[in-house]
Amino acid sequence: MLTGITVVDFSRHLPGPFCTMRLADLGAEVIKVEAHPAGDPGRSLGPRIGETGALFLSSNRNKRSVALNLHTEAGRALAFALASRADVVVESFRPGVMRHLGLDYDSLSAVHPSLVYCSVTGYGQTGDMHQLGGHDLNYQAISGFLSATRDSEGRPVPSEVPIADYAVGLYAAEQICAALVRQCRHGQGAYLDVASVDVLSSWMGLHALLAHDGQAKAMGQFLKGMLAYQVYESADGKYVALAALEEKFWHNFCRAVGREDWETLHGALIADHPDVFEEMKTLFLSRTQAEWSELGSEVDCCLTAVEEMDTWSGSAYVASREAAFTLPYGAGAETLQVRVERTRPLDGMMPPPRCGGDTRDVLKAKLNLTDDELTRLEQEGVIPRRTS
Repeated sequence: MLTGITVVDFSRHLPGPFCTMRLADLGAEVIKVEAHPAGDPGRSLGPRIGETGALFLSSNRNKRSVALNLHTEAGRALAFALASRADVVVESFRPGVMRHLGLDYDSLSAVHPSLVYCSVTGYGQTGDMHQLGGHDLNYQAISGFLSATRDSEGRPVPSEVPIADYAVGLYAAEQICAALVRQCRHGQGAYLDVASVDVLSSWMGLHALLAHDGQAKAMGQFLKGMLAYQVYESADGKYVALAALEEKFWHNFCRAVGREDWETLHGALIADHPDVFEEMKTLFLSRTQAEWSELGSEVDCCLTAVEEMDTWSGSAYVASREAAFTLPYGAGAETLQVRVERTRPLDGMMPPPRCGGDTRDVLKAKLNLTDDELTRLEQEGVIPRRTS
């Protein structure tokens, strides 16, 4: 769907790379510009698969990597030349860094008015916090999202999923696609200021509305307090999720387990029926997760297994949707990948790139540099030396 679109990606870590991977999965050519010699910090951050950070491996397929020393005038000139020939530029530095490098929207749009330029940050380009550092947990906290995920004692609980990073990456991709439509129709460029806190704050709109009406705890009571909307433990120590919000689903569940006497309790709260809650917990402990999952597939009652990540990739749903697949990475190794978009066939997928591994090819193809010019740039430390 985005075949023919070129994206030059200066972003690092997770939010920006996740955004540009989505664009790459949709067919865009993504040129990842990494710092020479350090590379994307995501390559070494957090848990690793072999020698490479899992964060990097999970968010950089279908891209080519160009490594440039942006501390040099020649490196900045090459970056500017690449960006000025692109349809889209994505960056995720703190506000002001790209201007310092001469790679900001104003500088690039002066020579390329139809450019779509997206800045992905935590707090945006303006406002009281725009120059502060931050990470996913901070963005969850400031947006109010963290206040809605509490344990039984009321303490905010950080998620293992960096939800702000993924959310802002998806939203940035959405904004870019919308801007490309305008670019195609009217030849107009766009500057997109996309902030993690803004995105998560928009997700809290329902909670904000209720809080404004004096019902700050209403959603928690509505969902977390219902008999029919709970996670229950099964006989084998695993878990299942029951989400029978609508009356028909609740009735189907009650009839399937032989408890028609519970049918009148549709929408009932645990606080009002603690005895029934204890009965339900005992009921779920009478069968294994697999047995409950089978019931959920046979009876339309919104009952599913809580899949564990060590077996998730082999689950029936993932297999039937072909959501997980592997790509070669390293000497005889593979890296697991997860996709949403199915436009790009699996045999057309490219593994995450080696840092700077496409530098010479891209600079030749995009900027028409000669071998002699590339060799000089290598000697000057602007680009990495060619490896055999």
